[in-house]
Amino acid sequence: MPTNPLIYSRDCLVWVMGDRYTVTVSDALVASGWPGGVGAMWVPGDNDERTVGLSDGRFGGFLLWGSSETPDQLTGLSDSQQTYRYATFCAGGWLMSTSTYETYTWASRQAGPLVPLTYGINDPLYFSLRGYWTNEQEMVLSGAGTNLFCGFVAQVPKRSTNYWLGIQTEL
Repeated sequence: MPTNPLIYSRDCLVWVMGDRYTVTVSDALVASGWPGGVGAMWVPGDNDERTVGLSDGRFGGFLLWGSSETPDQLTGLSDSQQTYRYATFCAGGWLMSTSTYETYTWASRQAGPLVPLTYGINDPLYFSLRGYWTNEQEMVLSGAGTNLFCGFVAQVPKRSTNYWLGIQTEL
């Protein structure tokens, strides 16, 4: 992993890019903000533009940069994604590393005590009920529906990778 502090100030590190689009962000997502790498899904918008909101376990893709990140850290465009209501929406096959993944099981987050999630190479990945990558099918566990497969674990979180999760997406 690179040691450049600008890279580690982001939530996603991209190794291979897939499809990406500029989309409008929902009011709720603008109000809450989002980390880079978080799952997003299509939602109704106020106009004719394609609009995404935070994934509730369903998917359409993920948001490349967090709401407080700017694609070019050397410009004065801080918080421009929230201000102008846009984001880079990613789908297709990507190879990336991210810090935006669940670290504790769904059941333990509901009732405690917290139990760490363990990731293994080639584990299937889904979006959690809060839009983070996970190897648990939280929609099934909560009785909210069925998660759809989103990718595979390509590299497990460990000290040498700054505890980031390596992902091959299949969106």
